[in-house]
Amino acid sequence: MNKTAQSVWENCLSFIKDNIQDQAYKTWFEPIKAVDLTEKALYIQVPSKFFYEWLEEHYVKLLKSALTKELGASAKLLYKIKMENPSGDKLPFTEQIPSNSRAAVQTQEIDVPIQNKNPELKNPFVIPGIRNVQIDSQLNSNYNFDNFLEGDSNRLARSAGMAVANKPGETSFNPFLVYGGVGLGKTHLAHAMGVEIKEKFPEKTVLYISAEVFTQQYIDSVRKNNRNDFIHFYQLIDVLIIDDVQLFSGKAGTQDVFFHIFNYLHQNRKQVILTSDKAPVDMQDIEQRLLSRLKWGLSAEIQHPDFETRVAIIKNILYRDGVEIPEDIVEFVAKHVKSNIRELEGAIISLIAQSSFNHREVTIELAKSVVEKFVKNVKKEISIDYIQKIVSDYFQMDIDIIQSKSRKRDVVQARHLAMFFAKKHTKASLANIGSQIGDRDHATVLHACKAVENLITTDKNFKKYVDDIQKKLAV
Repeated sequence: MNKTAQSVWENCLSFIKDNIQDQAYKTWFEPIKAVDLTEKALYIQVPSKFFYEWLEEHYVKLLKSALTKELGASAKLLYKIKMENPSGDKLPFTEQIPSNSRAAVQTQEIDVPIQNKNPELKNPFVIPGIRNVQIDSQLNSNYNFDNFLEGDSNRLARSAGMAVANKPGETSFNPFLVYGGVGLGKTHLAHAMGVEIKEKFPEKTVLYISAEVFTQQYIDSVRKNNRNDFIHFYQLIDVLIIDDVQLFSGKAGTQDVFFHIFNYLHQNRKQVILTSDKAPVDMQDIEQRLLSRLKWGLSAEIQHPDFETRVAIIKNILYRDGVEIPEDIVEFVAKHVKSNIRELEGAIISLIAQSSFNHREVTIELAKSVVEKFVKNVKKEISIDYIQKIVSDYFQMDIDIIQSKSRKRDVVQARHLAMFFAKKHTKASLANIGSQIGDRDHATVLHACKAVENLITTDKNFKKYVDDIQKKLAV
């Protein structure tokens, strides 16, 4: 029977698989392709130079044993490394390298210059070893599902997050994108999913990283000529969590490399989890092909917590810190601090500190004083509720009227202005803005914003409305 490169390599793999752990086999041997076979030499293709160096450092004896068994004692192994053409086009080329398992053999030099002769950085974190060396997941175990309280504002996101954590890469929620304003719990949920997955599937490689750090790593990989190693590192991850993915906006190179990493992970049923301050439909300067990928799975919004959820959050903080506060004071704080969870927690901590340091009993008066000072001194995220109040006060019109179905000119203008400023001053999605201002849809909000922009240039009185309201929001 005539031997082929594929048949020889399959026999080698059968031998190798019996002599190493399953995870090591999947990581380092499944990606290899047999490309050519001569009388006594087998050529295999590997994804990067980093990959080649790892095999030579850790598995050269195993490779030699497998190949000798198939082709005899004089067998040679040569690598072809698939690399990117530095001239800028997308056509791949290869570099031939002899294995250290035999003496170096003469190979024909290729004309295209080779990248990354001496890479300084093998990968962005820790070299992903098989036995005792592991990738640091970068997860914060303090952020878990136990202390991520469920409410109407986050029920869908939390439930979907639990589904993903139970079957990473196996649900239709891939990618899973969580979006919403500042301090609402997106990062907490992302970490909670990662922590849960690590507990249930310890063999899976989970990595949390911010979009900012990912971008910087990519820039460094380009500067050091090891872009392929960067890509291959991320292709090894089973569950990739990227925080604040909207920061990829306008960064063409980062978007391109993430697009290819995403495709590989998705095709191999690995889980991608993302957070953003806005829905995919509202992201700007993101390539259409990447946006289409973000819409493949599920996008779940976390909204501002309602009163009941805020009360539950405060009680959870108090229980965590071993502090007791009367129910009426808990409700007072929950009623008056409603921008986001981060601010709510800050107000409670300030209240506890004031009581402890000054040896004062926690009373409504103390709560009023602390909340007033805290809310005044903290740079608040302007909420949609606050914008509606400013607009309604300016036009001396009830908020209920603005949110009504009325088509009167003054009501429509007020409603349009509320939507315009909500889009300008908040990170809420157009759909969320519409739902909070009279239960309108995404298209209605978009139309309102365009109508306001047109009137600003054609109607002096209307422009004065805009300027006056803007000043009030800036106070």
